[in-house]
Amino acid sequence: MSGEKLVLFVCTENRFRSQIAEAYFNAHAPPGWRAISAGTQPAPSVHPNAVELMLEEGIDISTKKPKLLTPDLEAAAEIGVVVCGGSEGGTCPVVKAKYVEQWEIPDPARMSLEEARRWRDEIKRRVLDLVERIQRGEVPPRGRALSLRF
Repeated sequence: MSGEKLVLFVCTENRFRSQIAEAYFNAHAPPGWRAISAGTQPAPSVHPNAVELMLEEGIDISTKKPKLLTPDLEAAAEIGVVVCGGSEGGTCPVVKAKYVEQWEIPDPARMSLEEARRWRDEIKRRVLDLVERIQRGEVPPRGRALSLRF
């Protein structure tokens, strides 16, 4: 990991929400930090609407490939963020990182482009908030594990 601290964004298929969160984090990452995303059942490719929505933001994720969540990725992560939730219920992954947040974002792949755009903007807001909290030294908390519902 070349000395960088890792944020791991996770959803089931790693084709929409987690890819967007990874891209935003890496575009705004604090020094010494980077993000990666993964899923428990990776899709064959990133969702075309995710690609289109991120191109609107000037970020190209068209060459990204969904990845499998592995124990090594979990162990390497300082922060794990589970971005799925809501109607998916029990299918959301459980992440064993040092610090975990659950954002409960519905799957934009099942939405109109306009509705998905609103969730893209919400993901961006939450990622920028996470970046700010890291910069202030608020997360990950020193010496203790914590799980938050966001």
